[in-house]
Amino acid sequence: MPDKAIITCALTGVLTNPEQHPVPVTPEQMAAEAKRAYDAGATIMHVHYRQQEKGKGHLPSWDPSICNEINDAIRAACPDVVINMTTGVVGTDYDYVLEYLRACKPEMAACNAGTLNYLKTRKDGSWAWPPMVFDNPASKVKDHIEVMNECGILPEFECFDIGIVRSVGLYMENGMTDHADYNFVMGVASGMPADPELLPLLIRYKKEGMPWQATVIGRQDVWTVHKRAAELGGNLRTGLEDCFYLPNGEKASSNGQMIEALSSLARETGRDVTTAHETRAMLGISLS
Repeated sequence: MPDKAIITCALTGVLTNPEQHPVPVTPEQMAAEAKRAYDAGATIMHVHYRQQEKGKGHLPSWDPSICNEINDAIRAACPDVVINMTTGVVGTDYDYVLEYLRACKPEMAACNAGTLNYLKTRKDGSWAWPPMVFDNPASKVKDHIEVMNECGILPEFECFDIGIVRSVGLYMENGMTDHADYNFVMGVASGMPADPELLPLLIRYKKEGMPWQATVIGRQDVWTVHKRAAELGGNLRTGLEDCFYLPNGEKASSNGQMIEALSSLARETGRDVTTAHETRAMLGISLS
């Protein structure tokens, strides 16, 4: 088991309303929150970008000028930090995402590795949103991998169920990629549950020797899964994209608080957390 864990902070997410939750939006806010997380032990920032016009901070932006401004602000605040950019969109029109990767050239980017029925119900059984398909066929995955290879971007394969975990292995066998950094996404209502007992099974079905982490979404069992991930040798991730609640049940007001709690949990299991230099060395990412 690795002695040290890499910690990723998921700063803001895709649609969380900044008028209702303390998620950062502007370059200044993003840099300040990244610095709080960095000082607490996070050396990778998973970044979603928002529209900057007044009243539109809850909406995503794929404008490379905005994205690069935010990335530059984060890098200025956090020496050697690794930027991990989102790529998740629904539908067959995703060329603009590929162009945004080419324009921004982050060190890492998410690569959603398979299709999921994205569902959630309310207490009365009605749909929380209209049922939708988060479509990621192999052709779409391949297009993303090819652009990431072209730009020197390390893909992080986001897996929402065990079949998607196994698909990543097939991508490797097919020659689509020679490396897989697995991200087990747990807690989506129609995907894998946030269940610590599931982690050993997921590890069994990933390609041997490849790094992994768990993204744990929601509120229930989040911190028990984080603890089990740390015990099993995984890298770790949290932030206001994934969860708003600290281990004691209090609502977090900053990503820094979430990362402080995750760093403490790692140390409780006998592991330290990496510096930015160590993170880059472990991932094979040079400082450009």
